[in-house]
Amino acid sequence: MSDKKILVSGVKPTGRPHIGNYFGAMKQFVDLQDTADESYVFVANYHGLISLQNKEEIARNTIDVVLDYLAIGLDPKKVVLYVQSDMPQVTELTWIFSTLVTVPFMERAHAYKDAVAKGNEATLGLFDYPVLMAADILLPGATIVPVGQDQKQHIEYARDIAQKFNNAFGETFTLPKESIIEGAAIVPGIDGQKMSKSYNNTIPLFATREEITKAVMSIVTDSSGEIPVNVYNLHKLFRPEAELKDLYEANKGSYKALKEALIEDLDAFIAPMRERRAILAQDEANIRAMLAENGAKMREKAEKLMEEVRERTGLKF
Repeated sequence: MSDKKILVSGVKPTGRPHIGNYFGAMKQFVDLQDTADESYVFVANYHGLISLQNKEEIARNTIDVVLDYLAIGLDPKKVVLYVQSDMPQVTELTWIFSTLVTVPFMERAHAYKDAVAKGNEATLGLFDYPVLMAADILLPGATIVPVGQDQKQHIEYARDIAQKFNNAFGETFTLPKESIIEGAAIVPGIDGQKMSKSYNNTIPLFATREEITKAVMSIVTDSSGEIPVNVYNLHKLFRPEAELKDLYEANKGSYKALKEALIEDLDAFIAPMRERRAILAQDEANIRAMLAENGAKMREKAEKLMEEVRERTGLKF
């Protein structure tokens, strides 16, 4: 067990990140990197296979996610950036955990029920997703996991699974806690629903000026109120509400002017990260070398704990 503040989190390589990903979880990686004793941020490419079965896309997106992390301000001297599949012990631990959980327990998972309700094929990978996520979290010894509100249940599952293992085989895993940014846990999309790639309502995190303009001008406005709620709910992520009060009062009823103001604030926020990312992309060889080094480091770290797990479960004899 550890009293250290150990941060662990990751993002699936299934496409371009959007501002909902950033404010929901990614921003915390940067905010917490100076206060955590250890920070581990990974590209969840095993998870990515659930929804994307394309070799070239998975491989390319994996590198792109690392570029994204670095561009938002993660410092590779403070954070260990790695790829999930470079630590295959997570799949071994997933199987061990899977023997401890019941089908009814897994059927209560919100993400699984939502995915099936939307018509997604109920693969075993989709069903077992929270168990793999528990292994991702517990194997590096996480004590804090930055997530969006929609991922909170996964951290609860990780705690439950850790406790089940500890009860069955002895104290082995630390019980992690979630970290959710208040007020930005669920970021609205351009249609007012939660921002999500599956809803096709996102604003890309590294969007060009043209993409920002197109997205903002597409925001669904509610003409029944004095302010366009969907525009305002996005705008307050980029400017203090005290300032927005005057802006929205001065432009009451002028939705076009308010959208144009949001475009300016969005571009001012995104442009520096977009430029950093373009520079980083020119040095991909060094990024791949960093991932190879970190992958070796994470395998060594994971193997130490897995040796203990195998011994406790009787798999080592």
